[in-house]
Parts: sequence; structure tokens; C-alpha cells
Amino acid sequence: MQLGKDVRLFRRTRELEIQIDQFLDALSESALVFKSAVDVYLKEGCSTEFNDKHLHVDKLESQADELRRNIEIQLYAQTLIPESRGDVLGLMENLDKIINLIEGVLWAFSIEKPEIPDYCHEGYRSLADMSCEAVEALVLASRAFFRNIEAVGDHNHKVMHFETEADKASTRLKRAIFDSDIKLGHKMHLRGFVENIDDIADWSEDVADRLAIYVIKRTV
Repeated sequence: MQLGKDVRLFRRTRELEIQIDQFLDALSESALVFKSAVDVYLKEGCSTEFNDKHLHVDKLESQADELRRNIEIQLYAQTLIPESRGDVLGLMENLDKIINLIEGVLWAFSIEKPEIPDYCHEGYRSLADMSCEAVEALVLASRAFFRNIEAVGDHNHKVMHFETEADKASTRLKRAIFDSDIKLGHKMHLRGFVENIDDIADWSEDVADRLAIYVIKRTV
């Protein structure tokens, strides 16, 4: 189906659109800070700078929660976009889970303080980079859903690409860990962090799949 280039979900709901933009900003910033926090941890461990970045993500997660609740209230109390309300709420909830995953990984670093060997540093950086790139592409796809639905597919394609790259990075890193001579318990500990970071990309792909369904519903 051919669509106009400016197919917007919101026309007379500027305040709601602003809040959704702010929510997506919080998600995007969380991913950027997360990537930087992982790099700091690899260089310095659980340092003051790492803790500051962790606190930053914690605040962003709280802001996102408040924005999501306000968005839900507006959608129901003001009976806005009733035909797409369920899809918007579902999208917000699933995007919010990504911020929770990001925050959860940083909490795990802070509490468990894994000892990451030097030969794994590049692997963790690559995995964090690819997972955060998947989140960034998903943010763009989500923005497009509200403004220019034709662009959603292009951004979703990038989510899939980066999720695949994250899987490759995860596999390489696990092989490096289990081919090493460190103790099995240490290997299992490191593997858990690999899987937790990879979950960010996996969930981004899941949300992109759901977003593609929402697009179909709006265009048929």
C-alpha cells in the first residue's frame, strides 16, 4: 500500500508527542551511557566514573518510567488515538524493558564486580557496541512509527543487522572464555555477563518485530 511521506499518528496531541520523544531520548541516552560505562569498567573496574554513569542510567530509567505512566494516563483519560492506543502502550512497555535491561547489567557489574581478563576486553566492547547500535536503530524506528511510517522498515532492518552482529560477537567471546585456562566458575561468571549484554540486542529485535506488526495494522 502506498502511503504519503508524512503519515503521522498524532495531529492534535502535541503534548503527548513531546512526552514520547522525551521517553525515546531517555532510551537512546541510556544506551550511549551504557556503552561508555562498559568501556570505563574494562579500563578501571568499579571506579567513581563507572558509578557516576551507573547513577546516570538509573536516573534515566526513573524518568522513563514516569514518562511512560504519564503517556498511559493521557491515552486513557483523554481518549486519544483509540484505534492505536493498545499498540502505543505495548510499544512503550516493551521499550521500557530495554532500559530496565541496561540498568540491570550495570547493577550486576556494580554488585558482582567480574574480573574480566585482558583478552576479553575487545570482545565485551564489541558486544556492547553492537547491542547499543541495535537500540539506537530501534529508537529511530519507533520515532518513525509516529511521524513517517514508511521509514520504519529501513530502521528495523538495521536493528536486525546489529542484533545479528551482537550474536556473532557473543559467540566469539564465549569461545574465547571457554577456550581459556581460567577456572570453570570464572568462565560461567563471565558468560553470564555476555548473555546479559546480548539480551539487550535480542530484546531490541523482539520489539522491532512487534513494531513491524503495528505498522501493518496501521496500513491495511
